[in-house]
Amino acid sequence: MQYVGAIAIKQLFDEDSSYLARLIFVVVFSIILMTADHRTNMLSGVRSLFSLIIYPLQTIASTPVDAGLWLDGQMNSHQSLINENEDYRTQNLLLKAQLQKFTSLQAENIRLRSLLKSSRKISDQMLIAETIAVDLDPYKRQIVINKGQRSGVYAGQPILDAYGIMGQIIHPGVPSSTAILITDPSHAIPVQVNRNGLRTVLYGTGAANFLEVQNLPNNADITVGDLLITSGLGGRFPEGYPVAVVKNIKRDPGQPFANIIAEASAHLEQSREVLLVMGLARETIEQEQEQEQEKEKDSHEQ
Repeated sequence: MQYVGAIAIKQLFDEDSSYLARLIFVVVFSIILMTADHRTNMLSGVRSLFSLIIYPLQTIASTPVDAGLWLDGQMNSHQSLINENEDYRTQNLLLKAQLQKFTSLQAENIRLRSLLKSSRKISDQMLIAETIAVDLDPYKRQIVINKGQRSGVYAGQPILDAYGIMGQIIHPGVPSSTAILITDPSHAIPVQVNRNGLRTVLYGTGAANFLEVQNLPNNADITVGDLLITSGLGGRFPEGYPVAVVKNIKRDPGQPFANIIAEASAHLEQSREVLLVMGLARETIEQEQEQEQEKEKDSHEQ
């Protein structure tokens, strides 16, 4: 039977056969094979054999597509990592900036607490101000603060920080004021040795943090390391506040007075927040200013 079928197929595909007859035979034969395979799975072995033969061809054909997909995935992953890294870097910078701000706020909080602790030592009202400018003249030691007459600031008003006396107001303006520091060459402040109460006067040297004790005899009881505090004489500065610490003493037997250098206790070059003592001997200061103005007026008239 199979032999007869093969001969019939061979004859059908001869050159003299009709193309239509060939087509009809192929279609009918295909339908018979599909029906038989669907009901009996008689061609499963043939399909398996053909699938095994064409598998390498399928693999080779799909290689470019798989390679393209893999490369695209790698590029996307790489770009995703770059973007993620940039995001983390930006977040890191922002967090570092915030940390710096928090550190600054913490330091400012500590300074303000120190200032408030200092203000409790004085019974008069205190006013907190900030330094907004520094005089660049090398022969002057002055600063500008952000408080003026509308805040009650007046000439001669003492200023201090958390560590000691800084100076006093010399030019009160409306929104701001100028203060002279204790290291200014034209400034002098009455002090006393905290150890024994010896009174003297400290003069500014013009140097950043150093002052000078003048007109103190060689045999005066003062040593390196002595703390010099305000004596309260003159009524301008509150009594008992640190002013400077003695750093160097030179006693020349040929000279009547010792050469004494002291370092300011206040952080004159670092303190941003300062305290102004409100109402401390304001009447006395105003009277002194009036007397000075009258003396200048009399000298001009003469």
